[in-house]
Amino acid sequence: MSVHLSALDWGIIGGLFLLTFLIGVSCARVAGKSRADFFIGGRSMPWWLLGFSMVATTFSTDTPNLVCNFVREYGICGNWQWWAMLPSGMLTVFLYARLWRRSQSLTDLEFYEMRYSGRLAAFLRGFRAIYLGFLFDIIVMASVTLAAIKIGGAMLNLTPIQSVLGAMIITAVFSSIGGLRGVLLSDFFLFLAAMTGAVAAAYFSLMRPEVGGVDGLLEKLSASPELFRKTELLGFGSPADWMALFIIPFTVIWWSVWYPGAEPGGGGYLVQRMLAAKNERHALGATLFFNIAHYALRPWPWMLVALCSLVIYPDRASLVAALQHVLPEHQIQGDVAYSLMLTTLPAGWIGLVVASLAAAYVSTISTQLNWGASYLVNDFYGRFIRPSAPEKEMVWMGRLFTVLLMLFSGLLALYLDSALESFNILLSIGAGTGLIFMLRWFWWRINAAAELTAMIASFLFAIYFNILHDRLFPDLPLSGSESMVLSVALTTIAWLIAAWFGPGTDRQQLYRFCRRINPAGPGWNAIRRAARQDGVDLEADGVPRDPLLPGILAAVACCIGIYAALYGTGALIYGNWLSGTIAFAVGLLMVWPVIRFGFRGRD
Repeated sequence: MSVHLSALDWGIIGGLFLLTFLIGVSCARVAGKSRADFFIGGRSMPWWLLGFSMVATTFSTDTPNLVCNFVREYGICGNWQWWAMLPSGMLTVFLYARLWRRSQSLTDLEFYEMRYSGRLAAFLRGFRAIYLGFLFDIIVMASVTLAAIKIGGAMLNLTPIQSVLGAMIITAVFSSIGGLRGVLLSDFFLFLAAMTGAVAAAYFSLMRPEVGGVDGLLEKLSASPELFRKTELLGFGSPADWMALFIIPFTVIWWSVWYPGAEPGGGGYLVQRMLAAKNERHALGATLFFNIAHYALRPWPWMLVALCSLVIYPDRASLVAALQHVLPEHQIQGDVAYSLMLTTLPAGWIGLVVASLAAAYVSTISTQLNWGASYLVNDFYGRFIRPSAPEKEMVWMGRLFTVLLMLFSGLLALYLDSALESFNILLSIGAGTGLIFMLRWFWWRINAAAELTAMIASFLFAIYFNILHDRLFPDLPLSGSESMVLSVALTTIAWLIAAWFGPGTDRQQLYRFCRRINPAGPGWNAIRRAARQDGVDLEADGVPRDPLLPGILAAVACCIGIYAALYGTGALIYGNWLSGTIAFAVGLLMVWPVIRFGFRGRD
């Protein structure tokens, strides 16, 4: 099944790409001045533009597909696997955003040689540049490109190679021209287009005669208790589902797993935006706006389309029957149902939806390309290969790495199966590393050996539990949750041993870090006592120290408010006015503690 695009549809799609290209060209001259201009926009960006960019980046073409995959597989409650990461995001807002902006780094990988000392710190910075900037970034982009393949096949009758080539050429050209400033400006318009398309997709899916609106949808799904359960936020089908989808994410995953866009302590392209902010308060505001929009505003349109797809395409066989002439059968999974639901939209709207999905793709991939290239240029090429390279050369190397990253990710995308598969791969690779990223700001004993151990251990345990365990011990099968908990526990034990017994950080380096960041909490008391004995004033530079407790209280209040808004939105959509109103009232009550405790500080 594919759609026929009218001249109006093509005009909307072409207009969006033309706007994106013109923005990139208009920013090319400024972006080409230096690597700081190319990768972090000259540190002059306002919170609202950075916040929109963060939201746009995490609204990629694979996000609606992944949400659809969750809903079809587990029900709406399946999304607690990523909703549970909200506490990590809130702590990033109120504890870490100011610290990152205060660091004055160009990338978050510079943190390693700012916080640690010696050759191991330098090695860790270079290794992470390759590991994250190349290998990990390619996996993420391949997952997003896989969604483009499925959208191209389901809606435009394109083969996987045709979809990949089209996506690669358009995005690589745009990303290599305008740098981060071009990405930020285009993200603003791309996000508005993407959200408009998502809401339109939900509306027209509900209005299909087979569905019959919200009431018709609920009536049809209520014919089966198993299907109706999938409409509920807490509709877990079994104790095993409760454990895997809710309890484990809230007790283990949110603080222990490194996942793009939800890194404990911040990381990746979110930190890139914080570093590009005008000041610390703008960094905090941008990250807060992102988390509110990411968790409270966006999910329901995607989930409604997914629920409608259960009526139109009730099982995988119906998906295969619709797409087997276009996509390889191994790629026809539950996530492709989202794209199929968009094939009957009216003229003009179908163009807007296709344009919105393309906008989501360009926004995410352009960010990933700029972020990955920043690591490869600043933290590998500029640090170890050509330390004396002029700024113009660094910018051109950034453009070269941008093209290479796009090429490799496109090739990998041809071999992936589903968005859920990619999600699980990324979770397993980062299992057990999250806590160290949170504690390294507040505990002096964390060292470079601990970070390197955590990274290697999490990768090895991911390989063991995902590939080797069942082959070596077929009589001792482990569920995904059991594997995750064991991986987290073993990785955490490994890096704690390295933190206590590995080579420590030079004391003078710790003094410099404290003077630059002035971290709060008792974890630095030993260093402060040593500094007084050595006659070193750690607060001579006048850097403020942000207390931990107010930030934690603001994070808890904000989590309550966002979850209340998420529930309230669903209640109002289902027509439960009383419970929806109460939920939003709870959310509004949380505004005061968030403002009271979260926005302390000088700027």
